[in-house]
Amino acid sequence: MKRVVITGMAGITSLGQDWTSIEQNFRAGQSGIRHMPVWDRYTELNTRLAGPVPDFAPPAHWTRKQLRSMGPVSQMAVRAAELALQDAGLLDSPLILDGRMGVACGSSTGSTEDVKNFANMLINNVSDGINANSYVRMMPHTTAANIGIFFGLTGRVIPTSSACTSGSQGIGYAYEAIQSGRIPMMLAGGAEELCPSEAMVFDSLYATSLKNDAPGTTPRPYDQARDGLVIGEGAGIMVLEELEHALARGAVIHAEIVGFGSNSDGTHVTRPEAKTMRIAMELALADAGLSPQDIGYVNGHGTATEQGDIAETQATSSLFGPNMPISTQKSYLGHTLGACGALESWFSIEMMKRDWYAGTLNLDEVDPRCGELDYVRGKEGRSMHNRFVMNNNFAFGGINTSLIFGRWE
Repeated sequence: MKRVVITGMAGITSLGQDWTSIEQNFRAGQSGIRHMPVWDRYTELNTRLAGPVPDFAPPAHWTRKQLRSMGPVSQMAVRAAELALQDAGLLDSPLILDGRMGVACGSSTGSTEDVKNFANMLINNVSDGINANSYVRMMPHTTAANIGIFFGLTGRVIPTSSACTSGSQGIGYAYEAIQSGRIPMMLAGGAEELCPSEAMVFDSLYATSLKNDAPGTTPRPYDQARDGLVIGEGAGIMVLEELEHALARGAVIHAEIVGFGSNSDGTHVTRPEAKTMRIAMELALADAGLSPQDIGYVNGHGTATEQGDIAETQATSSLFGPNMPISTQKSYLGHTLGACGALESWFSIEMMKRDWYAGTLNLDEVDPRCGELDYVRGKEGRSMHNRFVMNNNFAFGGINTSLIFGRWE
């Protein structure tokens, strides 16, 4: 089996588009959550909170022809891929053009403006706003397809449209493709564009935060005073590379992917199961050949929903015990859905490299029903040196993922 390393990383978030800016905001306790007055027209939508990416615009060097097939979700994904390739020293390199690089990427859905236009056709019998590229912008694999086309990649494409595990499955499946010797390089991750329809999904489940007048105080993952999640947006992309291939070209290596586990609950579409969550983590440990004691930090899914927080932390505690440090960056960015698995993996690696881990914002009193763990809280975070870290994500449909990253020295 091949060893798989990460040679490029980048992302688009509500708190910045580079790690330096994001870390500064984490350390300052700066939340990316905002009040959304533009949502006031949706009178039956209760939440008015989101984590939007401010002032995102496609780079000036992108052509009109390139942009025609991209809605906002693909634009963010392609831009994150461009920055990741630049970080890896592979942007405009002939090495990526001969079939040696593929794509594994996903989002919860395609661009919703195009979904709306097709719905308008079905409801009102008109085709206003629909053109030859509308479906390409709307289709579930719009991010993966647009990344491949934009950079001229001819390797395999693995679409991962699985809601909150889209990004982590993208990384995991890319890792497995390289590990098995199928391909030496993959662009992997996920993206999501902000849409009130996604807020409505959770609103209808009574799972959104209603602290509309105090956006900086929510979401509150693992906190007994939590009142629900907040939707965010963004994109995260990594360059995954077979180790010998990376060494041969003198690449800078950020970290190694050493384990991946994924399974499904098989019980309920929206109610998480602690038992199978734990099994996903055990699968990742087995893949890595590690024991629970080898993991120094867990980046939790941390949706700030009652069922999610309790099931996740009970599963984590039952495997690792009460001394495992855990935190989640959703407390800063909200739930970025298809992007969260990739963004939180990126953050996990950056924090491991720097021996500093952001705490969970707004976590004042841990819900006593949550599992007993070492909850890292507040903007001060924690300094610690770890060899291995784990990132967990869990999605509607009962989909569970666990990724383990190893320090590269």
